[in-house]
Amino acid sequence: MMNLSPKKNSRNQGRRPLFNMYWMYALIIMCLLGLYYFQDNSQVKNVNWTQFEDAAASGQFDKITVISENGVAEGHLNATGIKAQKIDKQYAERSDILLKATIPSSDRISTKIDEWNAKLIAEGKPEIAVTYEKGSDLMKLLWYFGPIALFIAVMLFMSRRMSGGAGGGGGIFNVGKSRAKIFDKTDGTNVTFKDVAGLAEAKVEIEEIVEFLKNPGKYTELGAKIPKGALLVGPPGTGKTLLAKAVAGEANVPFFSMSGSDFVEMFVGVGAARVRDLFKQAKDKAPCIVFIDEIDAVGRARGKNPNMGSNDERENTLNAMLTEMDGFGSNNGVIILAATNRADMLDKALLRPGRFDRQIYVDLPELSDRIEIFNVHLRNLKVNSKLDVEQLARQTQGFSGADIMNVCNEAALIAARANKDSVEYSDFMGAIDRIVGGLEKRSRVITPEEKEAIATHEAGHATISWLTKYGNPLVKVTIVPRGRALGAAWYAPEARQIIPTQALKDTICGMLGGRAAEELFLGQVGTGASDDLEKATKIARSMVIMYGMSDKLPNLNYTDSTGQDYGFSKPYSEETAKLIDDEVAAIIAEQYARAKEILTEYAKQHNAIRDLLIEREVIYHDDVQAILGKRQWKSRTDEIMELNAEDERKRLENKAAGETERNTTPARKHLPEEPIVDEEDDDPGIPPEFTHDNQ
Repeated sequence: MMNLSPKKNSRNQGRRPLFNMYWMYALIIMCLLGLYYFQDNSQVKNVNWTQFEDAAASGQFDKITVISENGVAEGHLNATGIKAQKIDKQYAERSDILLKATIPSSDRISTKIDEWNAKLIAEGKPEIAVTYEKGSDLMKLLWYFGPIALFIAVMLFMSRRMSGGAGGGGGIFNVGKSRAKIFDKTDGTNVTFKDVAGLAEAKVEIEEIVEFLKNPGKYTELGAKIPKGALLVGPPGTGKTLLAKAVAGEANVPFFSMSGSDFVEMFVGVGAARVRDLFKQAKDKAPCIVFIDEIDAVGRARGKNPNMGSNDERENTLNAMLTEMDGFGSNNGVIILAATNRADMLDKALLRPGRFDRQIYVDLPELSDRIEIFNVHLRNLKVNSKLDVEQLARQTQGFSGADIMNVCNEAALIAARANKDSVEYSDFMGAIDRIVGGLEKRSRVITPEEKEAIATHEAGHATISWLTKYGNPLVKVTIVPRGRALGAAWYAPEARQIIPTQALKDTICGMLGGRAAEELFLGQVGTGASDDLEKATKIARSMVIMYGMSDKLPNLNYTDSTGQDYGFSKPYSEETAKLIDDEVAAIIAEQYARAKEILTEYAKQHNAIRDLLIEREVIYHDDVQAILGKRQWKSRTDEIMELNAEDERKRLENKAAGETERNTTPARKHLPEEPIVDEEDDDPGIPPEFTHDNQ
């Protein structure tokens, strides 16, 4: 929801460069090559001086090496010596055979070698070559024990990498140390509450915690106690982590930040040890704030599926966290912030007061919030001066802050691709279409027969939604392939906190309008309605088992919103299951027959919309209104659409009269809701779920 610039950390200045693992690989390879090229392939047989002297005098050596400092002599056996010493031929062929003996003295060995050579020459045998070395056993010790030392070094290095370098040195012995990042007054984040757009209600509660830390006397005078914990709950991309960064930037107390996955490790007991170490550090620096992102990684309900077994290590980590947050010991001055988008998976003991005293729901941004978020992300874009930010906010109902950031980036890319000097309204609309429906695929080959089938299908959706009371007002319809869809229709639904039964039935009827149009006007149905059928079936099943809107099963709810009670068992009998299936099928059949009835009555208008789609490939609200007339049940969206059309007519009249056009972008008014895309898939996919907030 904002643009963060990296902040230099003075702690990282002057540090030595980190050891790269590739250096270790290179060292191992060099040692192996050295062992290969410089290894000593000789076989040594230790003998006494008398045996060595007899072998030399009988001509068994072709060379003698005298190592004076060690006081030894090594005689290299020739073929005669190998036979005389009874050395196995396989050893003689693979290596050099040596006889090694301790010499009496260097002077004596020199005299003895002269005597041996004189005797050998007299007998007609080759004399013995002599070399003197100033030897040492250090190199041999390195070759013998070097690989072992290298192996120990690698193991120590890997143990340090596994522990993540936690707590400085110590390697594997510090694996239980907390890996939390610490931010304080001198080294905090550069994010403040001013940088967090929208989220007004959530910021109020978070700011209260920060205010308590800054000015505790204001609350303690009245007997109030500081909250021990706050849980940020909401869909992905709504700004939960960003709020935590703002707290770290605003609070003048130490701030510990880590992820729930940081507690999980391959070693048993490490998670619990890291929890204890984290709270020990936090208590030493109290008052302070501890932030745990994605706490569901470690805080899932214990024993939720006992038949499948449980992760004892994760449960031990959770038990340690529960004890540290509100156990027998004191935990004064430490506030726990946590964020998750799976609050339903958390353990109930973790959510009770005393641990997480308050749950802050970070919902999808409303209209005013989206305007603020757009203004934040438009700071770095070169946009058209006539761009209406409020209009963009109304077109992105249901978008999260991350989605809006993506829209702004996609719009800039589209404008740059078209070599424009600034980002215009049409670029943002193209970005929204790109994100919601996918990229246009005009290169996809579609036969005239398929094009007629797609147009018939989409015209069926548009006709039904236009003629039903709770049908979603149409924004535009296209038969240009986009993403995985062969055709799509954009709708702007009215915001409702409570959805009546007829609204759900009208929605199902509109979804089945495409299949009904194919059957009526083409005489056969295709596979393109798979997505519509899946959505319609989900809504019908929700009506029966969730909302109690069935005639045979009224006022009954067979679902569990917590997801913890039923497990693998069904909360109803087999007879009830069959009755549920029958009711769902009856709802679908009723609305399908209703859709066919409406299309039969307005067949002429449907065919006109179909022909216009085939001709233009994209039609808008005004085009459908010209064919079907104004909607009988006019909504706020329809009023805005009519104002759009009036403004467009005035603009064209002024342009024809020669008046300078102030803005080349069509001045479309504000749509109140997010466009809902109704797609005809070329292959079955997973559609978005039908959801409705509980009253």
